Amino acid sequence: MAEQNTRRHGPRGPHGGMAPGEKAKDFKGTMKKLMTYIGKYKFAVATVIVFAIGSTIFSIIGPKILSKATTELFNGLVAKIKGTGGIDFDKIGKILLILLTMYLVSAVFSFIQGWIMTGVTQKLCFRFRKEISEKIDRMPMKYFESRTVGEVLSRITNDVDTLGQSLNQSVTILITSVTTIIGVLIMMLTISPLMTLIAFVILPISALLISLVIKHSQKYFFTQQEYLGKINGQVEEVFSGQNVIKVFNREEVVKKTFEEDNDVLYQSAWKSQFFSGMMQPIMMFVGNLGYVAVAISGSMLAIKGTIEVGDIQAFIQYVRSFTQPITQVAQVSNMLQSMAAATERVFEFLEEKEEDQFAENPVHDENLQGSVTFEHVKFGYDEDKIIIHDFNSQISPGQTVAIVGPTGAGKTTMVKLLMRFYDVNEGAIKVDGYDIRDFNRSELRENFGMVLQDTWLFKGTIMENIRYGRLDATDEEVIEAAKAAHAHHFISTLPGGYQMELNEEASNVSQGQKQLLTIARAILADNRILILDEATSSVDTRTEARIQKAMNNLMKGRTSFVIAHRLSTIKDADLILVMKDGDIIEQGTHKELLEQQGFYADLYNSQFEEALA
Repeated sequence: MAEQNTRRHGPRGPHGGMAPGEKAKDFKGTMKKLMTYIGKYKFAVATVIVFAIGSTIFSIIGPKILSKATTELFNGLVAKIKGTGGIDFDKIGKILLILLTMYLVSAVFSFIQGWIMTGVTQKLCFRFRKEISEKIDRMPMKYFESRTVGEVLSRITNDVDTLGQSLNQSVTILITSVTTIIGVLIMMLTISPLMTLIAFVILPISALLISLVIKHSQKYFFTQQEYLGKINGQVEEVFSGQNVIKVFNREEVVKKTFEEDNDVLYQSAWKSQFFSGMMQPIMMFVGNLGYVAVAISGSMLAIKGTIEVGDIQAFIQYVRSFTQPITQVAQVSNMLQSMAAATERVFEFLEEKEEDQFAENPVHDENLQGSVTFEHVKFGYDEDKIIIHDFNSQISPGQTVAIVGPTGAGKTTMVKLLMRFYDVNEGAIKVDGYDIRDFNRSELRENFGMVLQDTWLFKGTIMENIRYGRLDATDEEVIEAAKAAHAHHFISTLPGGYQMELNEEASNVSQGQKQLLTIARAILADNRILILDEATSSVDTRTEARIQKAMNNLMKGRTSFVIAHRLSTIKDADLILVMKDGDIIEQGTHKELLEQQGFYADLYNSQFEEALA
């Protein structure tokens, strides 16, 4: 959690700023690509710049106008004391009215630029999320199998959010800060070059003191962030692994590790917060020195008549306004680094190699019979690590083919190749005589139904989850599919029945019930070729027998590939392929393979002996 928060917002630095976070590998290149995306909204961005500058200018002029009112009030009081006149409240009122109007215009301009910039950033985020979502559908299975789910999700959530928030804030702050620095400097020079010089002498002192504090505090901020992540990770592990910790009597070890890390976190957090807390007093102290110097020099110039009394008040306001945008520019530089790092990760994802969705001359055959041929298939997830060496088999339409073998033999890999989640290195897989690489991927997969060991259900009603197999199915067809999968009875006993809402993890139904629902989905899809990967592994023996009967009826007239570890469930298969180390070492019917007294017979007899035991 700490790591996600760090990615999203960046670690907090001294004085409430952003501590330097992760930096982009190619800052210029990434920003150039981002500018291309922003180019679509160049008119809106130009409008933002104009209104931001306008808002800042009106705000900068304010103190100068206010100084006129102060001078008029001072002169009036002096005249009244001398008996030569009085305070001209009408003139002061007009000046204050002009001041109020300018501040109102500044506020309106600020509101408009904020509204437009928010719209631009949200449209940009929407576009990135849309492109990422579309990209996911075109990505090869290899990408997702080589990364964690959290890593992929962070691209569409944390990184896009960081990009949007940083862009929205940094553009506005950068424009207003630069404009403020330039504008305030000009106004200060127009009042008094000498006072400006005196004020600027204070800045290096302030910068020196701040840099010293930052230099000493930065290492503590990094340590704090690092150990915060460690503590959070450890707490999560301890809570989720309480049973294991207690079984192995590791309570004291876990406690000691936590106390050591927590002590480091305490020390680093205390020191980082202490140094961070010093920033404001230092800034105030140096600032007050500047105000004293300005007040003294301004008073002397006012006595000489070089400047007016109101100019002193205006100049003090400008000095106060000058330091703030400098701090903001420093914060923006860190923000831009964080934004560039997040943007770079988004672009890296969008530029990942895609799988070919369409064949050059695609096959369009709506009446596939379901024959499957493996011709000298050779494959490895890495080309230098081949796991399937020379796979050959001929499956006729309507046959039930069982694939058996020890763990790591290549059973699931063959299914992935058949579905074209991966392409073979050598050889070919053909369906009805057509090389599967000659099909558009989506059209090829429309001919396959699939039930996996790991069930997948989404948030929605049970009716919607089953209908996912065929979206145009009627309610009656969904119910018939559920009956065929022996799921109708348990669905009827649930609150709401088919309209019961499954939560995000589908944890409000059992694992076995989840499997029944996915089987019902496959039955409803009514595809020519079925793939059943340990489809009954999560149900009890009695339910398994009932499902097996439903499966046998479902598989009639369809080519079916059944991956099974319990060999008793595939005795009726038309063909059994026995795999070991990526190759078929035996094939035949259950009876034929037992008579061979080979590897399959050993597997079967070992399971039979375990069952008896």
